Amino acid sequence: MSYGERLSSIIVAQLTGAEWFDSRKFIKTEKKHSKHVLDTELTNSLVRETFSSLPKRVLVPGFISTDKMTGEVTNLGRGGSDYTAAIIAAALDADSLEIWTDVDGFMTADPRVISRAYTINELSYVEATELCNFGAKVVYPPTIYPVCHKNIPILVKNTFNPEGVGTVIKREVSDPQSKAIKGISSINDTSLITVQGLGMVGVIGVNYRIFKALAKNGISVFLVSQASSENSTSIGVRNADADLACEVLNEEFAKEIEMGEISPIQAEKNLATVAIVGENMKHTPGIAGKLFGTLGRNGINVIACAQGASETNISFVVDSKSLRKSLNVIHDSFFLSEYQVLNLFICGIGTVGGSLIEQIHSQRQKLMQENGLQLNVVGIADANKAMFSREGFDLGRFREELQEKGKDSSLETLRNEIIGMNIFNSVFVDCTASAGVASLYKDLLLHNVSVVAANKIAASSEYENYRELKQIARQRGVKYLFETNVGAGLPIINTINDLIHSGDKILKIEAVLSGTLNYIFNKISADIPFSKTIKMAQEERYSEPDPRIDLSGKDVIRKLVILAREAGYCLEQSDVEKNLFVPDDFFEGSLDDFWKKVPSLDADFEARRKVLEAENKHWRFVAKLENGKASVGLQEVGANHPFYGLEGSNNIILLTTARYKEYPMMIQGYGAGAGVTAAG
Repeated sequence: MSYGERLSSIIVAQLTGAEWFDSRKFIKTEKKHSKHVLDTELTNSLVRETFSSLPKRVLVPGFISTDKMTGEVTNLGRGGSDYTAAIIAAALDADSLEIWTDVDGFMTADPRVISRAYTINELSYVEATELCNFGAKVVYPPTIYPVCHKNIPILVKNTFNPEGVGTVIKREVSDPQSKAIKGISSINDTSLITVQGLGMVGVIGVNYRIFKALAKNGISVFLVSQASSENSTSIGVRNADADLACEVLNEEFAKEIEMGEISPIQAEKNLATVAIVGENMKHTPGIAGKLFGTLGRNGINVIACAQGASETNISFVVDSKSLRKSLNVIHDSFFLSEYQVLNLFICGIGTVGGSLIEQIHSQRQKLMQENGLQLNVVGIADANKAMFSREGFDLGRFREELQEKGKDSSLETLRNEIIGMNIFNSVFVDCTASAGVASLYKDLLLHNVSVVAANKIAASSEYENYRELKQIARQRGVKYLFETNVGAGLPIINTINDLIHSGDKILKIEAVLSGTLNYIFNKISADIPFSKTIKMAQEERYSEPDPRIDLSGKDVIRKLVILAREAGYCLEQSDVEKNLFVPDDFFEGSLDDFWKKVPSLDADFEARRKVLEAENKHWRFVAKLENGKASVGLQEVGANHPFYGLEGSNNIILLTTARYKEYPMMIQGYGAGAGVTAAG
């Protein structure tokens, strides 16, 4: 035993010119509870005696020791080499202990899970111990104990990056204003065992029996959570110990279980324990609230939690499938709070979706620097292909990448991939006009994925569906936003919401909500007949691919229904009175049939236009809500009307409220176009 350690250290000593000392002669252990533990007093005495006269360079094999009674070769366990160095440093009252390893020091979190994790410059002994005990494998936990008592600082450095700052571990950190949370650590290998029953209430010694039975069988407990009612105690153990723990506890409480005072004891396996660590937590109110609020908003269920009175560590248990997401949302919330990360899934890359991705690509740095917002596009899909990646994509060539790497796209693929990724701060952006895609909203919201929709179908569908989506979003703490459903990038819905939240009441809405129809009626003239203006609107991409959708007023009806609902009215599309300007039979048959027939309307429109021109009036397709009654239709407005001078494809809305009764609030601007819709 120990030949490898000794031989390798002898070789290194020869190569470096160091004097080799055999650690078996001065690192002594004794047997306690079937384990070899350090005899500190004897070891310290022998170390001081051995190194009473220090050579210039010394090399000692770590890890190995001998039993003080038998002389048998023993070892100090995992991380024993670090421990050996700490023992010698403490015994000799060293100025510092340096540990050279393969990482840059303690990180704020596991960099394999969180790419934005960074090195912690300073930790207290307590903080380092807490992180080590909960899975941070930078330093073996017992290493800290010997030097802590002598106030000897530990410097952790990377052998492969010697220029790196590393982490200093000492009694007190030099910056008392440092972050409240120093690091996050986790144990993926967790089982939770709960002893519960009304027969436990007020009974002295239950916990004593639990821990005595576990200790007797060599089972280590790393988390304890107890209800104040005393009717349950939950303990966290390794998965490998779970079955034995249940067996010994069921045996210990067999009588109480038989009498029904305690429930049969079982283990909930495949869980993960997460710990946030920092001594400044005790001086910072609201840490626990921020922690659990962040987890809740991201749909992460906390199964059990524990916090010591020292307030250095808050530990909680989650399903192992939620571990990655938990670590990311906590790290984002506590360590990267100067900016917010949003992970976007963009569905639909046509005119609006494509423009949105281009805007994100060009504005990414500006958003980071000026708004503290980091946008990561982690999913892109169109009707045929879909691709997903936690690391994001090259937005400069997303179309090519989608064709090269994308998988077949379907509603099932979208749902399963987005929910399966379980990524934090995730937002689904719907830039389609698909009813199928809109049907995904409910499931996504239930899985704490926010939804931002340019698609009007869901918000204008049956009122009960609209109400349910809004309610789920509120309950899950996520967003369901559809500002661009009405007026593209104009802040219409937000304004209505702000008015209502301030206590105002919407009494009347009058609006021109179709950029397409406004464009058509602004373009019609003696030289440009009605049929040609429709074609121009299609060519300019103001209209739907099938312009009959715009001409039917259906799009405006949807928008009016959405505004009415946001204003507090329960309205269905069928409740809206329609006064259309194109005969019903033009909406029958194919699109080609429509293009053949529509010139037949030109003469009538020209005759009416001349009369309108003589009276100095303009056509406007107006949506109106008043006293709970809604209507849409073509109106003639005179020069004194606010809608008279509306140009191009612009939209305008007048809001008459309890506060803005005599002079309605007016919102006006571009109401169509891919760029403004994407920006909205």
